[in-house]
Amino acid sequence: MHDSVVIVGAGQAGAQVAQSLRQGGFEGAIRLIGNEPHLPYQRPPLSKKFLSGDIGADGLWLRPPAFYETQNIDFIPNTNVVRIEPASRRLELANGDTLDYGKLVLATGTRARQIPLKGAELPGVLTLRGIGDVDRIRPMLQDGQNLVIIGAGYIGLEVAAVARTLGKTVTVVEAQDRPLKRVVSPEISSFFSQLHTARGVQLLLDTGVDSLIGEDKVRSVKLSSGKEIPADVVLVAVGAEPNDTLAQAAGLDVDNGILVDGGGVTSDPNILAAGDCTRFFSGRYGRSVRMESVQNAIDQAKVVAQSILGEEGDYDPLPWFWSDQYDIKLQIAGLSEGYDRTVLSGSIEDNKFFVAYLKEDRLIAVDSVNSPRSHMMARRVIGEVWRDDLLPAA
Repeated sequence: MHDSVVIVGAGQAGAQVAQSLRQGGFEGAIRLIGNEPHLPYQRPPLSKKFLSGDIGADGLWLRPPAFYETQNIDFIPNTNVVRIEPASRRLELANGDTLDYGKLVLATGTRARQIPLKGAELPGVLTLRGIGDVDRIRPMLQDGQNLVIIGAGYIGLEVAAVARTLGKTVTVVEAQDRPLKRVVSPEISSFFSQLHTARGVQLLLDTGVDSLIGEDKVRSVKLSSGKEIPADVVLVAVGAEPNDTLAQAAGLDVDNGILVDGGGVTSDPNILAAGDCTRFFSGRYGRSVRMESVQNAIDQAKVVAQSILGEEGDYDPLPWFWSDQYDIKLQIAGLSEGYDRTVLSGSIEDNKFFVAYLKEDRLIAVDSVNSPRSHMMARRVIGEVWRDDLLPAA
C-alpha cells in the first residue's frame, strides 16, 4: 500500500489535499479520515449564519457526497486515529483496525482551549468548534435568555452578534483591556467595543472569572470581583490549540503545532501536515508562524499535494482573514504583530475605514472595515514602503 495517501483530518485542509492530488494526476488510493459523522465542511459560518439558522448543514459542505465517489476518494467518517507507527508506515484506529500508508498527511486542525474553572463541566457550558457544538448551543439559546461569553475574540464576538440579533441578553467577559487585543490595533478594538455596546451587549473588560455556578446546569458566572452574572448558557471562547499530540507521540517535531518545511513535510519525510495544526517559518515575517484561517488551510494543502506529487514547494503566504459581526465585515490582510505605527483612512462614524500597520515605514498588514477595495489592494501591495496614496480611499 506504499502508493497510497492517508489523510487524517477531514476539514478544509484535508479535503483540499485529496482534491489537489486528484487534480494533479495522482492515481493511487486516497483515504480521508474524519472524526465527525459529517462530510468535510466549512467552519467559518458555524458562529455566524449556521448558528443563526440562515443556512443549514447542507450549505456547509465543501463538496457534495458524489464528489468523493467520482474522484475515488475513500472518505471514512466518525473515526479516530490513536497511533502512528512511522517505521512501518501504519496507523492504528480507535476500533483496533490498522491502515498502511505510503504518504501520511496530518490535517488535524485545532481544538477549543479550555480554562481551569470550577464548574466548567456543568451542562450548559460549551465551546464552539464543530457542527455538533452548534447543534447543542442552538436549542439552549432558544430556550434560555441569558448568554455569557468568556472571551472577546472572533468567535466570542461573532456569537454575541448572532445572539443579540435573536434578542438574547448577552454579556462578554474578557480578561484583556480591549477586545481582539491579540490581533488588532486599539482603533479597531475601540470600534468593535462601541459596536457591540450600542447593540446592547454588556462588555466587561479587564475582568476575570472565578467560577461557574450551578448544580444540575450552569446558572451564573462568578467574576473575580465576586459579582455573579446570570447565565442560561456559557460559551467559553478563549482561543484554540493545535491538535499535535498524535504527531508528538509519533516522534515528530512539534512546537505549539506540527513543524513543517516549505513543502509541508514534517521531520519524517513520509509524513506531511497542513492547516491550523502546523507551524512553519515565514521568510516574509522573519519568524515561525501558526495560522488559523481558511486561506492557510487551502493554500498549504495545495503545496502538500504538490510535494507528494514530486514538486518542490516553498510555502510563505500572505495571510488573510475575515469576521462578520452584525452588518460589519472586518477583513484582515497580513500579520500586524510588531508594527510601530498605524495609518487610519476613512470614516469610523460611517462604518467604512481601514487601518494600515507599518513597521519601519513598510506596510505589513491592513484591517479593513466594510472596505473591500482597500482589502484587495492590501493583498497586492503589502511589503511596500508606505506612501499616502498606496491604498485607495476606504
